[in-house]
Amino acid sequence: MKASDLGTSRLVLDPAVAGDLRTRLRQDPQAGVKQAAQQFEGMLLHLMLKSMRDATAAGGLLDSEQSRFFTAIGDQQMAQDLASQAPMGFAAMIEKQLARQATGASAAAAPSPFDVAQQSLLSRYARLPSSGAAAGAQRTIGVTAAPEVTSGASSRPREFVDRVWPHAVEAASTTGIPAHFLVAQSALESGWGKREIRTADGSPSFNLFGIKAGRRWAGPTVEVPTTEFVNGVAQTTRAKFRAYGSYAEAFRDYARLLSSHSRYAEVIGQQDGVKFARSLQQAGYATDPMYADKLARIIGGTTLRQALSA
Repeated sequence: MKASDLGTSRLVLDPAVAGDLRTRLRQDPQAGVKQAAQQFEGMLLHLMLKSMRDATAAGGLLDSEQSRFFTAIGDQQMAQDLASQAPMGFAAMIEKQLARQATGASAAAAPSPFDVAQQSLLSRYARLPSSGAAAGAQRTIGVTAAPEVTSGASSRPREFVDRVWPHAVEAASTTGIPAHFLVAQSALESGWGKREIRTADGSPSFNLFGIKAGRRWAGPTVEVPTTEFVNGVAQTTRAKFRAYGSYAEAFRDYARLLSSHSRYAEVIGQQDGVKFARSLQQAGYATDPMYADKLARIIGGTTLRQALSA
């Protein structure tokens, strides 16, 4: 495989690109770092394109959430193509920085330079809202989804995993889903616990999965602002969500939700992280078009892996 094979000839949404780059970094560090730097130049160019799009007045018959989504994907692809065919020089600078970070680093003891730089850049522009499930309805809670945290930047992921891991293991025994998949989803929904839904007095609701309080829910509730997608259009409203007495209750209720609804049949027992994320989205758990990608990125990311190992 040539380094160029990992470049812009592939769709930017292809989840295998990052894995191929990591493999390349292990097999041929120099070529891998060069290709990673080119990818990051494309990301920087996409930031520029995104800023220009944001400065353009929206409106018109063809303007919608769907059209903006596909426009964003097209901009990402164009940015990667420009980085490959008409580089602006960012890649050379990034390559030097990555090479310095890679010097003396142990693959077993430290994240790859690709992971470090990728998460640093992603954290600046991966700002699509998180979305979760209601009991029989789709919704998107009005908080920003947690990007992957740069390694060593915060102890929050380790603390979060410490709090929820025993309950994730219990839920895993019920659903057949690996415990770290469940931890990853609760991290995505709650921003590693930082944006957990809270009651009016500020106390925790322990609702880490963003589950709404439907008509059949007889327990306590908390009402918070939320963003609903109606016919593809985002609308801000207030909605009631379930409140629990502990994280243990939250994970048990989440396990019951998946087990009791036939639409989650493909999710139960899923052992592949990417398929788990896609199955959840296909079952209607989230309306965020990037939900599966975000969840898969956390499941396979350095932050969760390091938090679990700690």
